[in-house]
Amino acid sequence: MTESMEAGAAQSRPELIEVAETVARDKGIDREEVLEAMEQAIQKAGRSKYGHEHDIRASIHRGTGEIALVRYMEVVETPEEVENESTQIDMIEAKKTSPDAEPGDFMVTGLPPIDFGRIAAQTAKQVIVQRVREAERTRQFAEFKDRIGEIVNGLVKRIEYGNVVVDLNRAEAMLRRDESIPREHFNTGDRVRAYIVDVREEARGPQIFLSRTHPQFMAKLFSQEVPEIYDGIIEIKAVARDPGSRAKIAVLSHDSSIDPVGPCIGMRGSRVQAVVGELQGEKIDIIQWSPDTASFIVNALAPAEVAKVVLDEEAKRIEVVVPDEQLSLAIGRRGQNVRLASQLSGWDIDLLTEAAESERRNDEFKTRSQMFVDALDVDDVIAHLLVTEGFSSVEEVAFVPVEDMVDIEGFDEEISEELRQRARAFLESKDEALMSRRKELDVSDDLAEIEGIGPELLVALGENGIKSRDDLADLAADELIEFAPAGTLKEVKANEIIMAARAHWFEEEDQAAAAAEDDAPGDTGGDEAASTEEDTK
Repeated sequence: MTESMEAGAAQSRPELIEVAETVARDKGIDREEVLEAMEQAIQKAGRSKYGHEHDIRASIHRGTGEIALVRYMEVVETPEEVENESTQIDMIEAKKTSPDAEPGDFMVTGLPPIDFGRIAAQTAKQVIVQRVREAERTRQFAEFKDRIGEIVNGLVKRIEYGNVVVDLNRAEAMLRRDESIPREHFNTGDRVRAYIVDVREEARGPQIFLSRTHPQFMAKLFSQEVPEIYDGIIEIKAVARDPGSRAKIAVLSHDSSIDPVGPCIGMRGSRVQAVVGELQGEKIDIIQWSPDTASFIVNALAPAEVAKVVLDEEAKRIEVVVPDEQLSLAIGRRGQNVRLASQLSGWDIDLLTEAAESERRNDEFKTRSQMFVDALDVDDVIAHLLVTEGFSSVEEVAFVPVEDMVDIEGFDEEISEELRQRARAFLESKDEALMSRRKELDVSDDLAEIEGIGPELLVALGENGIKSRDDLADLAADELIEFAPAGTLKEVKANEIIMAARAHWFEEEDQAAAAAEDDAPGDTGGDEAASTEEDTK
């Protein structure tokens, strides 16, 4: 870099340093960033005065506050290489003022200090304010991006269309209307406690989003109120909320001598009431968590009593039977109790009264009994005995060991064997009918070879236009379940069948890839060269 002989007089402005330090202290940003913003503002004002086409730069001395305004011109070798006369100078002209100038150097010419007019001063102020605001937002993002999941306190600064802007002292945060507890009202200056749910950079700068409805907000409040939770002796396993109305929280004690529920309630309910007060009177059920799903769901449905539960682990559904008079309590107001229990446990809950469950059981008993009467050509007594002993299908009768049927009261070996033979004859007849129907529907044999697809499912697929392996491979699991006879296919099994149908696609891809490798040039070059050499000999 080459400095010209001309030099502009530097302005000593110690007050600039004081202003920069004050702004940096008030905004919580680095003094250097404020000074750089000032330099940019002075530079912009200089370009406005001397012309925007010039490469004009400003600098502020970090000790004295002196302002230096200079123009940069790049040195090029010949006049023909000069593309912009405002920012470039050829070496012949450069050497007139600086004999040591070389191509690639910059001629630095000092400019006289500018006298800020009203417009220039306003422009400079806007630049400084913009740069300081950007630096402040960068600092905010750096400070809060790792604080997601914390509870913060702030003051309501203003309200915009129902959304609350919260002053967190060193930053502003947004509490959206849908993240506020229903019927909750804020006024400017109110103190707010909320949960940092997200911090992200947007076009208008980093944004901090708060929530008072998030389940973890309640969990964090309990952590602040209950020392045992803060210390890790008691763990919050799950939280479900209907904000402003009711909530359920499941807790587990890692110390066998400490009951997890009692410390969360506190002496005369002091701890839980502190949380309830913060959540605008939201009623909270504190439940003991259990690794046994059935026990946990029974606890979660409190205060309702449960008579019986039946789990379907594959579908994550649980059927809960309650006394008739307990049904409304188990459901709760507008389904609130069962909905929160479902959210808390992660299981779908079906509620039945004992009367409804008994009626359904009777209907199932009659249906199954009639099925055995029709399929096995037996009387009602034998059909009822089979159902009572837990047989639910003809297949079970056909393939059950004889000794298991002999154990049924009134059945001897001869009767048992006769029932097994009738069941097998019925199944064979049914399979033949289904096979005939499959052929009528023109369902291909390769579809029938896929493991897990029985005759009934083949016919159901054929009736829905699925007649080849590729047709089945194009289906989604929910479509296959819809085509299958009701209740005969679960999602996991449906996915297995579809993947088996797609297996030949991957085999074809592998074969094609292997063939491409074999045909690649150069693969047989060595063999051909050896063969040629042998022929020459």
